[in-house]
Amino acid sequence: MTFEDLGRIVVIIPTFNERQSLPAIVGRVRTSVPEVDILVIDDNSPDGTGQIADGLATDDPRMHVMHRLGKEGLGAAYLAGFSWALQHDYDVIVEMDADGSHQPEQLPRLLTALRGADLVLGSRWIAGGGTENWSKGREILSRGGNFYTRSMLGVPLHDATGGYRAFRADTLRKLDLHNVASQGYCFQVDLAWRAVQRGLVVTEVPITFVERALGTSKMSQRIVFEALWRVTVWGFDDRVTRVRRTAQRKRTQSRKQGS
Repeated sequence: MTFEDLGRIVVIIPTFNERQSLPAIVGRVRTSVPEVDILVIDDNSPDGTGQIADGLATDDPRMHVMHRLGKEGLGAAYLAGFSWALQHDYDVIVEMDADGSHQPEQLPRLLTALRGADLVLGSRWIAGGGTENWSKGREILSRGGNFYTRSMLGVPLHDATGGYRAFRADTLRKLDLHNVASQGYCFQVDLAWRAVQRGLVVTEVPITFVERALGTSKMSQRIVFEALWRVTVWGFDDRVTRVRRTAQRKRTQSRKQGS
């Protein structure tokens, strides 16, 4: 299966201390969809991941490496990657973790769905999706977070927090990326919500998320609390905005009827 009809595709893989898993992930991407380009964004990993990436790139002309000065967060890494991809005229931009939790073998599923969408989300929580090697507590946290997101923001998405997704370049151009300040789970919710608000076609496809076998998880309480806080603020702000717009429409109609 080829995806030449989608144009130029780049897979963005942020890294921080992923030297154990990165070579295998790059190889699996190459096997799954040989025609894609790869951009590794390394946040000055102390374990030498950046040097590993450079070595892989010397043997692969379709692999690129961006070195950043330090660990600035997942959201900032992706924003830097999006900017680079748009500047280099890519048509499709894919987010993928370096730790193997996002299976490259499922990338064709996302790209196929993108033919009829503006943004495709790899979803753990729709029919056919799931997780491997997760604790019950981790599953409850993820399902609960997504339920809370749907309730607060009114987005018809089952997995707005997932990070395995494919964007059309034009989609990213419509999302006002210059004012995105969120990180982690919240960054993923932010972009998905922006796409829904703009009336773009957002499609979910089932994926199986595999808990990392190598390295250390970047999950933290700070990331979870940031997501809950921001989603709550966004939800209340959205409700206030809608109430004000409704009141303004009623005042306008009343004035018209009075005249």
